[in-house]
Amino acid sequence: MATLTSSHFVSRSPHANHHGTTGTETRSHFGRISQRNQKITHNGLRSLSKLDMLKMRTSTMQTTRKVNKTENVRPLGEIVCGKGMNLIFVGAEVGPWSKTGGLGDVLGGLPPAMATNGHRVMTVSPRYDQYKDAWDTNVLVELKVGDRLETVRFFHCYKRGVDRVFVDHPLFLEKVWGKTGSKIYGPLTGQDYQDNQLRFSLLCQAALEAPRVLNLSNSKHFSGPYGEDVVFIANDWHTALIPCYLKSMYKPRGIYRDAKVAFCIHNIAYQGRFGFPDFSLLNLADNFKSSFDFIDGYNKPAKGRKINWMKAGILESDRVLTVSPYYAQELVSGVEKGVELDNIIRKTSITGIVNGMDSQEWNPQTDKYTGVKYDATTVTDAKALLKEALQAEVGLPVDRNIPLIGFIGRLEEQKGSDILAAAIPKFIGENVQIVVLGTGKKHMEKQIEQLEILYPENARGIAKFNVPLAHKIIAGADFMLIPSRFEPCGLIQLHSMPYGTLPICASTGGLVDTVMEGYTGFHMGAFNVECDAVDPADVDALAITVKRALLTYGTPAMKEMIQNCMAQDFSWKGPAKQWEKVLLSLEVAGSEPGIVGEEVAPLAKENVATP
Repeated sequence: MATLTSSHFVSRSPHANHHGTTGTETRSHFGRISQRNQKITHNGLRSLSKLDMLKMRTSTMQTTRKVNKTENVRPLGEIVCGKGMNLIFVGAEVGPWSKTGGLGDVLGGLPPAMATNGHRVMTVSPRYDQYKDAWDTNVLVELKVGDRLETVRFFHCYKRGVDRVFVDHPLFLEKVWGKTGSKIYGPLTGQDYQDNQLRFSLLCQAALEAPRVLNLSNSKHFSGPYGEDVVFIANDWHTALIPCYLKSMYKPRGIYRDAKVAFCIHNIAYQGRFGFPDFSLLNLADNFKSSFDFIDGYNKPAKGRKINWMKAGILESDRVLTVSPYYAQELVSGVEKGVELDNIIRKTSITGIVNGMDSQEWNPQTDKYTGVKYDATTVTDAKALLKEALQAEVGLPVDRNIPLIGFIGRLEEQKGSDILAAAIPKFIGENVQIVVLGTGKKHMEKQIEQLEILYPENARGIAKFNVPLAHKIIAGADFMLIPSRFEPCGLIQLHSMPYGTLPICASTGGLVDTVMEGYTGFHMGAFNVECDAVDPADVDALAITVKRALLTYGTPAMKEMIQNCMAQDFSWKGPAKQWEKVLLSLEVAGSEPGIVGEEVAPLAKENVATP
């Protein structure tokens, strides 16, 4: 067994696995080789003993005897690759398999766009459920987490040009059923599982092993392990240990010598702050303590000195990015917007690239959840019909001539749902209807469920996770409210505009980058980021802006804004090229620019994650 300063790595299987693809993605000639005949790609970080070699030879002899002699057998130990980069995206969630917000959407959409540009792309995330489209690779690795050795198993599927790898371990899988209600980060909103540090330490270590131990051969352009000349893209605090483990476990032993880490901040509000004694759980040398050391004025989760995972991720990575240019400016603007990491980010610098969206899922011409398909030439008549269908579904009076406002989002302070609730009485007296859809904090869910009682002719609140209804609201509404106190990028406005639904948004983060006042939407100004109470000035600003937007309803000005919205390209194509430029600047060996291609559209059931 390999023994390291802070981790143990042992492959439990002599065979890495590869398997067929779905849909039209055909298996290459490399992928036709029997998995029973692949070379061992990983046996820890040490030389094999004579006993190990004997075991390997015996195992190989046993498996080789089972092979049909007529097969064209060639072991898969060699790395075969085309141009581009080897990119490993690591995240706590990846859509559509696991998703609570924008992070899952980015890990779902950006990797296929990078693969389209000719790069070899893998995502690594936890296996929270029995995903029936992901198959067991039979590759096991033993890792040290806290004071215990844990064995993880890798599952894999190949979708839209991306190797989707899932880390299988009870620390992830056991949280799915029962009282947790399928929560990824904690049993309740804003509450961590007690073992989150161990869970995400396990994820980080497994992600560092995946490129070395998995023999994947689904693409006609690439085959074999990804190898060591890779770029890891770590996302948010859950993956912040990747650069630390890379520097402490691998590089001193001559492994991943040229590998680099780009760290992407999706939401600075969630940093992974824990009591300082918990540093010992991470199995890192003392020289990393200063990168984690953090003092704030809060008593949660511990009083006084803490460790801060995100701080370490920022300091130890080779490049720091975030999800929109304006949010990058906000993060270095001061303590409030930078949430006490502004001075750290100023030291390292940060690059903002606005997110794209899945333009295959969110497309009014092909949307599978809407009864009427439309484009910019038919939007007026189509939206009237879709509005009537939405009104009927939620139980509002059916009237195509009344303006309808939607809100879709998490019910919590960041999204401003409390500001919205306080502002509704100030504008509901207008000739208007509103539909609110979201889940989150229980008292906020009860608050929106009261809307039907308070305003039976004008308002409905649905406290459920309902994807089909979200599509119907975006298609049937005239305006979309986005009253966020802060919004790193935001996806609702990106989803809404291609449907001709005009955003009414706060002036923060990616909303500033993507919505132009009077051209594609309406801005309410920046809101107070202090979440302890609702600022009356923010309530007034929301109500006043809604009334201003309603004055345009049915006018030529509104029709022109709708056309402006629908003419934009919000796909991942543009952002992917910007990401490529940044990642190429890290100058990992063998990295080359990719190509300009069209993203492969998934087939009907190809990219649907089902338990």
